Amino acid sequence: MLALFQTIDLALNLYTWVLIASAIFSWLYAFNVINSSNRFVSSIGMFLFNVTEPVLRPLRRVLPNLGGIDISPIVVLLLIFFIRSLMWNSIYPLVA
Repeated sequence: MLALFQTIDLALNLYTWVLIASAIFSWLYAFNVINSSNRFVSSIGMFLFNVTEPVLRPLRRVLPNLGGIDISPIVVLLLIFFIRSLMWNSIYPLVA
């Protein structure tokens, strides 16, 4: 059972880093720091968009419009933190 919890925790941790990378990439793209016509940069951007957008899109519909500030990654990071804390502090002691 520990292996299952560790695998879920690892997946949530990796998704946390993907969300952070996506936010940083979007800032770099918005401020024209990276060359958007570069094929490698474009493929990284599409990968990050395709991985994070299915989770962020439903939240963007629910959250209020803050005038160009997207707080949906922060909300997802808080949800991941909550799930990880709940998993290790409440669920795992009951099953272990």
